[in-house]
Amino acid sequence: MTAIARLGAISLDSRDPHRLGEFYRALLGAEIRYESDELVVLATAGVALTIEHVADHEPPDWPGNRTPKQMHLDLFVDDLDTAQAAAIACGAVEAAVQPAPDRWRVLLDPSGHPFCLTVAGGRS
Repeated sequence: MTAIARLGAISLDSRDPHRLGEFYRALLGAEIRYESDELVVLATAGVALTIEHVADHEPPDWPGNRTPKQMHLDLFVDDLDTAQAAAIACGAVEAAVQPAPDRWRVLLDPSGHPFCLTVAGGRS
């Protein structure tokens, strides 16, 4: 099948795009390609990650639905414990609910977006 489009970026909303940009820069080893008061663009080994300023952004209350998550990132790591500790050192917070901590860890970024750390390909 011929593609109609290609994925250019994943975008996250934040009250503080600079802080969230610095968090994902450190977590992913990304490079900041563009930065303004309204937008931060990070280049990763794969797709770009953009953080857009939204003054009234409300963090998701996952796993609740008062403010549902709009999306989340699954990030592949080599070791869950090591990656979780490093992510927390960058500013992440461990989510209160951990559905399968032996397979993936749910963390919240500085703007409250949930993301998962998981070991790719069933490696342990």
